[in-house]
Amino acid sequence: MQTEPFQIAVPDADIDDLRRRLKQTRWAPATPAPAWEQGIDPAWLRELVAYWADQFDWRAAERGLNSQPQYLAEVDGQRVHFVHRRGAGPAPYPLVVTHGWPGSFFEFYGLIDQLCDPAAFGGDPADAFDVVVPSLPGFGLSAAPAQAGMSAFQVADRWAALMRGLGYTRFGAQGGDLGAGVSVALAARHADCVDGIHLNFLPSSYEPAEGAAVRPLTPDEARYLQEKNDWAALEGAYAHMHATRPLTLAASLNDSPTGLAAWIAEKFRAWSDCGGDVESVFSKDDLLTNISLYWYTQSIGPAIQMYWENRLQPMRFAEGQRVRPPVGFAHFPKEINHPPRSWLERTFDVTQWTDMPRGGHFAAMEQPQLLAAEIRRFFRPLRH
Repeated sequence: MQTEPFQIAVPDADIDDLRRRLKQTRWAPATPAPAWEQGIDPAWLRELVAYWADQFDWRAAERGLNSQPQYLAEVDGQRVHFVHRRGAGPAPYPLVVTHGWPGSFFEFYGLIDQLCDPAAFGGDPADAFDVVVPSLPGFGLSAAPAQAGMSAFQVADRWAALMRGLGYTRFGAQGGDLGAGVSVALAARHADCVDGIHLNFLPSSYEPAEGAAVRPLTPDEARYLQEKNDWAALEGAYAHMHATRPLTLAASLNDSPTGLAAWIAEKFRAWSDCGGDVESVFSKDDLLTNISLYWYTQSIGPAIQMYWENRLQPMRFAEGQRVRPPVGFAHFPKEINHPPRSWLERTFDVTQWTDMPRGGHFAAMEQPQLLAAEIRRFFRPLRH
């Protein structure tokens, strides 16, 4: 596998075009509703868009993104962009970390430092990792799939090939959101090279190997399934749209940066442990760095396409099927679903489970130190 170093360099004309579009936003008429009750708060969105147009420094953000070593590689016919940071320790352990939507590889910049150089944060250098953070196919700087069918399972096949191409015969995997599905698929399909997986989210399509027909639901499991259904009814419209009409939605979001910002930023508020104040956890610069990656690469359409593919290939396990590599799970209190440990244990060998003190869906950005400590602890006995 050939890799080539890569640096982000957005043309000046694209930056000028974005500013022009932002300043020409045709704002939706206001409705008589409390702030955030019906989605994005229009007043806050106007403030964010004004900052994006007049104050946000993309070149500074670009320099920050380019501070981590990035590469491009052709992996089983798919062009993949990835960060590959070597660890500072006596025997760094290889770990592939996968993002989800509406995130990007940028989500993990704080976590990468913690994992690669634990001694710099008061940790043990023996816990260092070699960290690989690929961009999902169609997200940001990874090319959109040329053929249909790129679900979490096919992404996992590419990640296994990527890690082998980088010289790692055995490795671990970590992820949340869509990245949790990819990590589960890696464990299920590539147990010969995956030592274990650490998750901070359970894919919503997960159906265990030992379902209710095999073993009756516990009260906690029944409560979880009801809460998951209730959440989908009130909060899951975005996912249903992604999974059923991605092209219709993409036509709007790829043309309007204000619409794109509203679609993405609202989720960072709703799904994080921010107490309703999104900027208490994420700065405008961080939000806009992530949103700008979607905008400049025109990747919102290919990215949400993965929901379509995952709907056609859900995370379902046959009766009696077990996933062999061990699983660690960090349960953050403001995550969007809260499965009980027993629900995972119907399919997985859960060797570490931690109820985290704070944090939400974007754990790597919200609480990188806490998440890094959990990842280190889980993989410590699995290192070779």
